[in-house]
Amino acid sequence: MTESAVPNNLTPVTSNPHRWRILAVVATAFFMTILDVSIVNVALPSIGRSLHFTRENLQWVITAYAIAFGGFLLLGGRAADLLGRRRVFVVGVAVFTIASLVCGLSQSEGMLIASRAVQGLGGAIISPAALSIVMTSFEEGAERNKALGIWGALGGSGAAVGVLAGGVLTKYLGWEWIFFVNVPVGAVVLALTPRIVPESRREGPERHYDVLGAVLVSGGLALLVYTISKAPDVGWATARTILLLIASGALLVGFLVNERRLPDPLMPFHIFRVRTVAGANTVGALLGAVLFANFFLLTLYVQNVLGYSALKTGVTFVATAGTAVVSAGVAQALTTKLGAKPIIAVGLVLLIGGMIWYSQIPVNGSYASDLLPGYLMVGVGIAFAYVPVSIAALAGVADREAGLASGLINTAQQIGGAIGVAVASTVFTSHFKTLAREGNPLPVALTGGYAWAFWALAVCGVLALVAALTLIRREEMAEAPAAAPTAG
Repeated sequence: MTESAVPNNLTPVTSNPHRWRILAVVATAFFMTILDVSIVNVALPSIGRSLHFTRENLQWVITAYAIAFGGFLLLGGRAADLLGRRRVFVVGVAVFTIASLVCGLSQSEGMLIASRAVQGLGGAIISPAALSIVMTSFEEGAERNKALGIWGALGGSGAAVGVLAGGVLTKYLGWEWIFFVNVPVGAVVLALTPRIVPESRREGPERHYDVLGAVLVSGGLALLVYTISKAPDVGWATARTILLLIASGALLVGFLVNERRLPDPLMPFHIFRVRTVAGANTVGALLGAVLFANFFLLTLYVQNVLGYSALKTGVTFVATAGTAVVSAGVAQALTTKLGAKPIIAVGLVLLIGGMIWYSQIPVNGSYASDLLPGYLMVGVGIAFAYVPVSIAALAGVADREAGLASGLINTAQQIGGAIGVAVASTVFTSHFKTLAREGNPLPVALTGGYAWAFWALAVCGVLALVAALTLIRREEMAEAPAAAPTAG
């Protein structure tokens, strides 16, 4: 850990005596935001029929959430450091809960898409604030690793649980309840937070608000997510996609230039001097690409090729979600004992193996012989990759910058996930159209397209493995604990 990463005049953090209750409250809100990334997938056909969506606009129910979520995570994390982590967390939960209610009450395309964007904004505020609260409530070491193991289990299994919950709620209560279910959960979190979660923030004379940096990075990331989400539909080589990528790149370059000139920027670059933090964010982006696209492709395969209902589709993912939760405790314990690098490597090897397994699924695949082995492999892989990556992303970071570090890893995973889905969609579409033109039956063409997309995800997994082995350092995770927050 470098000298600039943690100022010498700050004292080590001591764990909050109510830390496990704090974890329970903030993790509940975090899990709610993760569920909403995937819970909508299986309900899309029902939403489309109910609100008379056009085929082109239906994807915006997912894309609007992803754009706001990915675009504002870094800003949400830094705001938590400066304005107060509990305060920002409460604002995020309130925004998310109200937006969820409006989503369920939506009567038109525009109303649902707009409220989904606001819901994504609430998620972007909640996630980094919640993780920074966890980081500043637990002393760095075995206990924090245990807490982050639970956090990783929730994050890693959230997408699978979301598919299951979406299927059950859509089948028995209607698509509106995939949003209404957030309202009582959000209300409980809002009631408990002031009583259980203490306030903490970064204090000091150098505390400034980088408004221009916030506008540039949020605009650049939101435009990037929008562009890559639309690229599979309009084409990667079209003038529109290229110009929008250039524009998002210009905004992000402007952000970097702006940060260089400020004494107290939105994103201090010294945080990347901790090589493990930089490596964890790189791995996190590629891991997000694999996980998000994996659930996206599998949902399409079991519904479009195997003909499963929304409910049956959701139930198939119980194996992955359950395995991830059970394996998370093992992953956390092994990370504490052996370090992050070997556990991440094992997890990524399992995920690569899972993607290769899925690429071999036949047209008439069965659950027990063709899906279940992959589901189990990926479930263990999620825990063994996601948990230590979450720990490594916060290793050696001062608590005064907990929100920043939390925002960075969340942003890496969300942006990576959006890119992964876009790349997988492009590969699938290209090969599906080729096979269809050759006269193959629809199920054969679909299965062939999905197979090539899973191969693309296997490549992403290999890149993540290389990054983990070369960038993450065990010695940096063994350094002195981070600094304590100042009570607000």
